[in-house]
Amino acid sequence: MDLGSILGIASGVFFIITSILLSADFNMTKALKLIDAPSVMITIGGTVAATLIAHPLNKLMTGLKATSKIFSPPNADPAAAIKNIIMLANMARKEGILSLEDAVREFNDDFLQKGVMLIVDGTDPELVRSIMETEMAYIDARHGECRGVWEFISGSGPAWGMIGTLIGLIMMLQDMSDPDALGPSMAVAIITTFYGSLIANFIANPIVAKLKLFGGEEMHTREILVEGILSIQAGENPRIIEEKLKAFLSPAIRRTLEEGGGKGGEE
Repeated sequence: MDLGSILGIASGVFFIITSILLSADFNMTKALKLIDAPSVMITIGGTVAATLIAHPLNKLMTGLKATSKIFSPPNADPAAAIKNIIMLANMARKEGILSLEDAVREFNDDFLQKGVMLIVDGTDPELVRSIMETEMAYIDARHGECRGVWEFISGSGPAWGMIGTLIGLIMMLQDMSDPDALGPSMAVAIITTFYGSLIANFIANPIVAKLKLFGGEEMHTREILVEGILSIQAGENPRIIEEKLKAFLSPAIRRTLEEGGGKGGEE
């Protein structure tokens, strides 16, 4: 569970509601005027309608379901990936590369299993790289489709908020006989812009950013696995493999790996 997402949502709701109450001098009647049914319909309804037009229903549902991923980070641990590679490298060095066929079944990682089975079967190294990078490209493309739904929503929400504002202004300008009603009418017209900004900046844009971050972490870990698997196939020394793969890590994670006993010292 990603604590940052939970804290972000909770703090955002708290600060927005508190700022509204402070602006309204804790007058609930004034505060509740920010809830306007027509404005909700035009902003949220218009955004939903435009998103349905822009995306096939199955792609849209996949993108919406991806929202749950902002609360559950991917199982992407580069330090753990390096440790697994070093363990497999030591085993291949002592028992032969064919011994990896049974060992890799113990890992709950389909990508790692697929790569190891390719080298066990004697697949050409360039073909191994091509197959695994192709799989990574299609995984990244699927991630991009999910982000694309929310990127569209982030742009569509404010646009529909502006459309709602224009509708409100048109309705207001059609009847200017009562000057005292102009202020409240203008306030209602601008509420849709407020809703559109919330959709983009409190919902859609943060979701896009978190999905992009988690997707990048997953691709980074897979890159490490590809290089590690090819190094095992090439028969490189486990120590050399570890030093090569540590180049993918930040200094802080490198120290964590070293403190955790990640050295591939067996030969």
